[in-house]
Amino acid sequence: MINVSNVSKNFTLHNQGSAVIPVIAGAELNVASGECVALTGASGAGKSTLMRMIYGNYLAAGGQILVGDVDVASAEPREILALRKDTLGYVSQFLRVVPRVPTIDVVAEPLLLTGHSREEARARAEALLARLNIPERLWSLSPTTFSGGEQQRVNIARGFAYDYPALLLDEPTASLDAANRDTVLALIEEAKSRGAAILGIFHDIAARQQVCDREVDVSVFTPEAA
Repeated sequence: MINVSNVSKNFTLHNQGSAVIPVIAGAELNVASGECVALTGASGAGKSTLMRMIYGNYLAAGGQILVGDVDVASAEPREILALRKDTLGYVSQFLRVVPRVPTIDVVAEPLLLTGHSREEARARAEALLARLNIPERLWSLSPTTFSGGEQQRVNIARGFAYDYPALLLDEPTASLDAANRDTVLALIEEAKSRGAAILGIFHDIAARQQVCDREVDVSVFTPEAA
């Protein structure tokens, strides 16, 4: 479902004489449907950079990034937007939403965009918010006013609202208490069971060992190692 082949990435420092810094070279990985693969490696190895290239936030310098039959490395912006709507979900560490939009609508939006009824979308959003222990009194409020932990759980609920065939997870259990951590791990297991291909960064070693089938050490794709 996710296939990365010979992918490279450079950053150009325009404020330092346009110096070019190579950060990833020759990256190779694949994630099959129903599989969860963890990206590992030291801080700065390129884990988040690789995830952002797969999602299309960063443009790869070379290589191929297939999500289904779409090559994100060469796709047009409209193709990437369509991929994100129907196929590829991304749960980042930070919630970015339009201010004043109620939490329940933030979570329901991916379902509304994919043709689900408002009633169905809101019912799914309510179930996830309750499961992730977001008090009902907060559902009508904007999550921009919430604590960091509450925002993270809203972000997780939004990411799991629609059954994406492929899902990127960036530290989904960071800063969660034990009960909410267990809920997130259960959501991951359920997504795997329905056939989702999941690629994630898990600094929580116990969580990684529980839900991930394999690990890929991104350090081997640094230019010095490649």
